[in-house]
Amino acid sequence: MLEFIKKTMLTGIGIAMKTKDELEEWVKEIVKKGEMSENEGKDFLENVKKKSKEAQKDFEEKIESKFKDLLKKADIATRNEVNDLKIEIEELKKTITK
Repeated sequence: MLEFIKKTMLTGIGIAMKTKDELEEWVKEIVKKGEMSENEGKDFLENVKKKSKEAQKDFEEKIESKFKDLLKKADIATRNEVNDLKIEIEELKKTITK
């Protein structure tokens, strides 16, 4: 499951990079034709980058939330839970050996 999520995210990143390059080329052409000023083109690209980062962050948060839900439903301990248990075991060992 984790491998599938990784592959999906890498595919999305690859598509985003291709789209970014194509978008930059498109803006250059529009500016060259005089249909948009250079400043408008830069502003447009910055806005798209900002929206893209926001969407990526939102996507990552949703994936993380869904993955945590999946682990909870599958009754699989998280790393933090395992670490907490290790600490508790060590404390109990110290108590027993006193």
